[in-house]
Formats: sequence, C-alpha cells, structure tokens
Amino acid sequence: MLNFKQLIHREYKSAYESAYDFSLKAKFSNPKIHTAKGDISKRWYVYFSYRNPETNKLERQTPFYGNANTYKTKEERMTVLTVYRNIIVKYLKEGYDPFKDNTELHLNRLQSKSAKETTLNLDPNNRAPSVSHSSDNQLDKGYTIEKALDFDLSLKKETLEDSSLRSYKSHLNVFKKWLDDANDDIKYVTEVDKQLCIDFLNHILKRSSAKNRNNYRASLSSFFQCLEDNDIVGDNLIQKIKVLKSSPKRNRRYSQDQQKEIFDYLQEHDDLLLLYVKFVAYNFLRPIEVCRLRVGDLDIKNATLSFKAKNSPLKTKIIPEILIKEIPDLSNMDKNNLLFTPNGIGKDWEAKLESRRGYFTKRFTKLIKKKFDLDLDYTLYSFRHTFVTKLYYELVKTMTPFQAKSKLMLITGHSTMVALDKYLRKLDAHLPEDYSKMLEN
Repeated sequence: MLNFKQLIHREYKSAYESAYDFSLKAKFSNPKIHTAKGDISKRWYVYFSYRNPETNKLERQTPFYGNANTYKTKEERMTVLTVYRNIIVKYLKEGYDPFKDNTELHLNRLQSKSAKETTLNLDPNNRAPSVSHSSDNQLDKGYTIEKALDFDLSLKKETLEDSSLRSYKSHLNVFKKWLDDANDDIKYVTEVDKQLCIDFLNHILKRSSAKNRNNYRASLSSFFQCLEDNDIVGDNLIQKIKVLKSSPKRNRRYSQDQQKEIFDYLQEHDDLLLLYVKFVAYNFLRPIEVCRLRVGDLDIKNATLSFKAKNSPLKTKIIPEILIKEIPDLSNMDKNNLLFTPNGIGKDWEAKLESRRGYFTKRFTKLIKKKFDLDLDYTLYSFRHTFVTKLYYELVKTMTPFQAKSKLMLITGHSTMVALDKYLRKLDAHLPEDYSKMLEN
C-alpha cells in the first residue's frame, strides 16, 4: 500500500518530468523573482520570457508586481512573490499564452475544476439529491495537519535555499508540536482557526520576542498561502493577524580600547579566531559570508576574494594589504576546502553553513564575551560596524560626506547610497562636530 509521502513523490516525479520536457521548456523561461538585491526601497517582481509565435524568439514579458511592494520587510515580500511565481508557473504549464486570448482555456479550466469539486449528497429520506462543494465536505477531511505540512514542504524545497528551508521547517515543526501538546483533538488543517494561531503566536511572544513572533507569523502565512493556492483551505487566515512592532537587534560598536584589548587577547590565545574576526573587520564581511569562504575563493596574487553576499549572487572584493599579510600560504591547500575550520585554515570539515556559523559564534562567546563581560548587543557582527564607522570618520576628515560615502560604498559593498545612509544612521555614524561655541553667544 502506498502512503501519502510515496504518492506525493510519484506525482512530483511525473510532474517534474513533464515540466522539463524539451518542447514545453522551450516555450518559456523559468519565472524568477527580482529582489533588487534586497533593497526594499525599490520594486520587487516576478519576471519571465515567452516565445513569440511570430518571431520564434523568447521575449521578456511585463513584470508581475501584484501587491508585493506594499509589504515592508524582505521576508514578507519574498513570501508573497513566491506564491505569485508558483501561480504563474502553474498557468504556463497548463498552456496559458501571453500572446493569445486565454478566455476559452480559462473557462474550460473552471468547468473542469467545478466538476471535480462538486459532489452529490443523497438525502437519507430519498428526496432529490442536494449539491454541496468539497470545500465544505471532502477537503475538510482530505488533509490532516501532517499531510498538509508534507505537501507544503515538498513545494518549498523547489524555491527556498537550504538555510531558509531549515528555518522555515523548524517554525512549522514547533507549530505542529504545540498543536499536539495543547490541542491534541485537532487533526485536520481546516480545523485550525485564527484564534488558535493567535494563541500560538502569543505563546512564542512570551517565550522570546516580538521579532521572533513575527518571523513565526511569516512562516505560518507562507504555509497557509500555499494551502489556499492549492485549494486545501478556504483562505490564508494568518493575513488577518497583525505584525507586531519590534525593536531590531542592535549590534553595538566596540570602543577603540575594547577592540584593541580583544585583538591583543586573541593574538595570545586564539590566532585562528583573530583571523576570522579580521575578515569581518577589515574586509567588511558578515560572519556567515566568512563561513562560506573556501580556499579557492581567495586570489592572493591579485588580492581579491569572491563570496556569496546576503542578497545577491557571487561578489568580488579586494583584500586590503592589512589583511593579506595575515593570511598564511594557501598554495598547497585543497581549493575546495573551507577557509575556516575548527582545526585550522583550509582543512576538511563536513558541516552545514548554519552549523559553521554557530561554531565560531560559540567559540567567540566562550573565549571573549565571558572574559570581557560583554552583553548580548556585542557580537562578531559588531566588528563590521566598528570598522565601517572608523573608516567613515577617517574619510570625512578630508572629504565631504557625499564623497566619503561614495568611496565607502565601493569598500563595504552597499548597492545604493540610500542603503548605505540607512546603515550609517543605524550605527549613529552621522555625528556632528562639537557645537559648544554656538551655544556661548
């Protein structure tokens, strides 16, 4: 007997092979999401190309925005656009053509859908049969919560990166466990209502923070949106639950004395961790970007490194001389090995990205944060903030603020002046000169 997962796997395999049939693939490009490199001040959208029947060439179609740009966070925009993308893919595979009138095709689709959803319920007193819809009957009993989760995750695997998928899956598993513990009488996903989700989100809020609660809300919204789009539930009830205001985590800058003391201490007790910190401080990389680096990503001869940034594909930065002289000889190391591992530079280390970042965070916490009695706002990321601010102060000594920021953009990797301005304001780097003389008059 086939279980639900096996049926999904068979259906997915068949759908995948059908979707990637050459003749079908050649008609249109795979719809993609444009994220403006993570800049939410710009418009995000779904785009694709379709083969013009007259020229036989793939032509870029009008981007689809929907209501994505009304959302103010990257996570919410990505959730909304992923849904739009999946819908566009579904319609394209069903034969919808932007160069033709799709009215007849759509009417046939609606008739087919209506025929599948409508069932006849015979009256026990042998009266005329009454018509009811599966959204009120069969769908209620069609998907248990576990089956709905499995279905959603089978689709999310095609659109989310591994790190995002792990976080998303973790949120849903916490939700499932909470349901099992607190409401074990609820079996089907259509039995989950708005109040139940509010209770769960309040549970998360009490245990952690408003920001974490909002992250869980975004994951649940993505889950229920997928179910709505696939006619498993009537609507996405999470959209009716408000996002709470939250204070973003602030990574404090180290003072000059703190930074020097930490560097001196690491020089004596952990030179590997010191080099890791200097990649954050001198090359202005995020800790997770340092964890992605492999030996082959560094071109010592040309003093450059390549890395995958937060919201963009592969980027290249120069390696400043102050850091070059700290890097050991890499010429005889396996270029595929990670640059930083627990046992040294360029060693073999089989660990996932999040585990690697977690390892160095714990190593820093154990050796430095406890030693110097640093609170939660002081992190590895704080070294990036510290040295960006330090560099900006040096630049404005001889340049106008605009000139300084123009030069700083090339170094930090910010894609726009607006993004850099927001970053500097968050760090309180825009500080005026002493205005005491103006107060004396």
